[in-house]
Amino acid sequence: MLEQLLPAISGIGSSTPVQGDTSVRSRVAVAETSDDFGNMLARMASDTFDTLKAAEATSVAGITDKASVQQVVESVMAAEQSLQTALAVRDKVVSAYLEISRMTI
Repeated sequence: MLEQLLPAISGIGSSTPVQGDTSVRSRVAVAETSDDFGNMLARMASDTFDTLKAAEATSVAGITDKASVQQVVESVMAAEQSLQTALAVRDKVVSAYLEISRMTI
């Protein structure tokens, strides 16, 4: 029994998971990919900006006949979806802030 626990114990806290132990591997993967809420919002805003910029470039390429109509429509729809998602998140954040500001201390 002790021989089975030693590899798991020695793998705790290290950045390399114990081979064959999927629970340790999944915890390490979650810890490496999880950021704080501010970083997540910044990354989402950056991704939305990049999507909007790409849609604008594709639209200009479509006007100059360098991109097909399908490519223009797909990029514009992706930009619209990204923008709607960003607006929904913004609305939820503002709503949460207002709810917190109404709380009595």
